Amino acid sequence: MPLAPPGLLLLAQRLSDLREKCWPDVRITQAALADALGQEQSLSSATVSSWESLKSPKLPPAARLTAYARFFATRRSVESAPPRLLPLDELTRDERDAFEALEAELMALREGGKKSLARAEPVARRSWVFADQGPLTLVCAQLPQLEKGSLADPADPNYTELLSYADLDAMVELHGHVRAENPSMGVFFKLSSGVVPDDLSGHVVLVGGIAWNEMTGPLSAMTDIPIRQVEDPEIQTGEIFVLNGQEKNAEFLPKWGNTGQLVQDVGLLVRTPNPHNSNRSLTICNGVHSRGVLGSVRTLTDARLRDSNERYIAKNFSDPWNFAILMRVSVIAGQAMTPDLNAADCVLYQWP
Repeated sequence: MPLAPPGLLLLAQRLSDLREKCWPDVRITQAALADALGQEQSLSSATVSSWESLKSPKLPPAARLTAYARFFATRRSVESAPPRLLPLDELTRDERDAFEALEAELMALREGGKKSLARAEPVARRSWVFADQGPLTLVCAQLPQLEKGSLADPADPNYTELLSYADLDAMVELHGHVRAENPSMGVFFKLSSGVVPDDLSGHVVLVGGIAWNEMTGPLSAMTDIPIRQVEDPEIQTGEIFVLNGQEKNAEFLPKWGNTGQLVQDVGLLVRTPNPHNSNRSLTICNGVHSRGVLGSVRTLTDARLRDSNERYIAKNFSDPWNFAILMRVSVIAGQAMTPDLNAADCVLYQWP
């Protein structure tokens, strides 16, 4: 995890010291302080904890620091149970002077923390680099018989096995990238119909959705991710994403142009512990259509955008090995564009 910005740490330490040391004979818990400061605007103890954290502190709003100054400017804040936040017009002259001095101090620390935070751009991770020796298996969907060409038939003299794979663009892109990032690790690809138990005990990557990939539905159901893929009678060309697996809940749909062409797909990128081996990972690269699958893959393989997308993940998820992102995948001239997670409206939903 990246180190917290120094300026923000100074503010976090000062807020912690105020709560714990301002009146040494009085014990003020984070919950009690949250209740007192939240008398005018609701505040949770988890939020107070995030402001005091010395690992990953959050920047408090200026108005909250003004409330801190009011509370700690007078011992009368804790002379009755529970602690309370006195109105400014009830402060004595000395208490008002203490309030103004403390408010100025906290605001100066906040400004320093703000500048420090602006300079501390998260370090780009490399999600496809693994510290262990794997192995990693890409589990891919198989084209239905009616979708296969003659060269996918083993009886044809020019038989080519890969022509029976669905989402082949995504599989080739990801297989090459993972091999390059982990040159000493075994990286394999298999059709979902040919998977055996040993294939599921290493790092597993599911490529494609529930219609053609027999592993996507069962393995997705074994995770905590609150996103499921379901059939929708209105969309005959793919399966949509919903929250909590309920069609009447939030739905995430592709978009079509005036002439019926696909102009925006939906991609899903999931990284979570492998339910069959918690020491290894399960990654899901999925989409309503094949463009969504390719977009989810290229999010972290495209040389021009992967670093900024990695920084987005580092910034937005406390555990970058357990997250899910539903994203828009623009389609221009039939080509899937790499999603920019930092762009407005790109991320449709993220968990947690």
